[in-house]
Amino acid sequence: MTWAFPPLLRVIRPLKTLNDPLPVNLDDIRRNIDTIDQELLDLLSRRADLVHEVGLVKKRDSLPIYAPEREEALLRRLLEMNHGRLPEKSIRAIYREIMSAALALEDDLTIAYLGPEGTWTHQAAIKKFGHSVGYSAQPNLSDVFEQVARRQVSYGVVPIENSTDGAVIHTLDLFVDSPLHICAQILLRIEHCLMSAIPREAIKTLYSHPQALGQCNSWILKNFPNAQRVEVSSTAKAAQIATERASEGAAAIGGSLTAEIYGLTVLEESIQDRATNTTRFLVIGEKTCPATGNDRTSILFAIHDRPGSLVKALQAFDQFHINLSKIESRPSKRKDWEYIFYVDLAGHCDEPMVANALAELGKHCSLVKLLGSYPDAGE
Repeated sequence: MTWAFPPLLRVIRPLKTLNDPLPVNLDDIRRNIDTIDQELLDLLSRRADLVHEVGLVKKRDSLPIYAPEREEALLRRLLEMNHGRLPEKSIRAIYREIMSAALALEDDLTIAYLGPEGTWTHQAAIKKFGHSVGYSAQPNLSDVFEQVARRQVSYGVVPIENSTDGAVIHTLDLFVDSPLHICAQILLRIEHCLMSAIPREAIKTLYSHPQALGQCNSWILKNFPNAQRVEVSSTAKAAQIATERASEGAAAIGGSLTAEIYGLTVLEESIQDRATNTTRFLVIGEKTCPATGNDRTSILFAIHDRPGSLVKALQAFDQFHINLSKIESRPSKRKDWEYIFYVDLAGHCDEPMVANALAELGKHCSLVKLLGSYPDAGE
C-alpha cells in the first residue's frame, strides 16, 4: 500500500530575538500562522494514518493498546528536541492531546475513575489520557478495580497517596486480592479553589471533602472564620450543592475543573495551606509495563510470624543495593496481628538486581506479590 502524504514544512524560520524589529503588518503575520496551521493539520492527519496502522498491528499481535513506556520515551525525546519558545509544560500538554487522539484511533478506550465527574481522580485521568478517550465514573474504589478486572473498561485510575495526608489505605487493601497490575503513575498538583454562584460576602457555608477542608484549614480560619464547614463525599458533590443551595449562602472548595463542570465562579485560586500539595495516582490494568530505564516497582509482602522476620526481609533490598522509596503496613484482615507491607522500590522487576532481591525476599515471607513496574515519572 502506498500513501500520498502532504509535503513536510518547507521553510524553517529562525527564531527571532528580543533585538529583532517587530513585523509591522499584522495581516501578514496572521496569514503566515494560517499557512502553518494548515501544514500542521496535514501532518497530524499523516500521523493519524500511521497511528491507525499501529492499532491494526497491535490488534493482530494481541498487544496492549496503551503503552506507557512508549509514551514516556516519546515525551522525553520531544523535550530533548525542543529548542523553541514552548516550555516543557506546554509541550507535554499539546502532546497529551495528540496521544489521546491516537489512543482513540487505535481502539475505543474507556477509563474508569473514582467519581463523580470533576473529582481530582477524574482530573488526573484526563491529565494522563487526554480528552479524546471515554471515561466512566465509579461510585467507589472497589468498583474501579472490578470494572477493569471484568474488562468492562480498558484501564482504571485510583489515588494512592497524598504528600500531605499520606496513603490512601483503601486502595492499598484492594491490591491484596486483585489480579490487576500497576502500569503507570500520575502526579497531580492539588490546587484548591473557592467557588460559588454568589458573591464572596454572601457565603455562609463551605462544602467540601474532609481532606480538602483540612488542606485549606488555615486559609478558611483567616478568610471565613465564622463560616460553617460541611463535609461531603467529594469536591464534585460539594460543587453540586453549592449550585443547588446558592440562595442559602453555599460555596464549595475544590478544583477548577469542578467549577467549570458545575458552572460556578472561581472566587479565589490556590487556597491550600501548602503550595506543594500533590497527590499520586495509579493507572491499573491487566499487564505491567516493560522497562524504560527509569522505573519504579511496587510490591506487597507478608512475613512469617517469628522474631527477626521483618529485618531479614528488608535486608534483601540492602543486599542487592535496591533503594526503597516507600513502605506502608496494613492489617492483613486474615489473621489477628498479621500485617501486609507495601513497598515501592527503584528499578524494574526484569532487572537482575531487582529480580534477585525479590527472590531473596521470598525466602523470608509467607507472601510476595508483584503489583507492577512502571515509568517513574508523572509529569
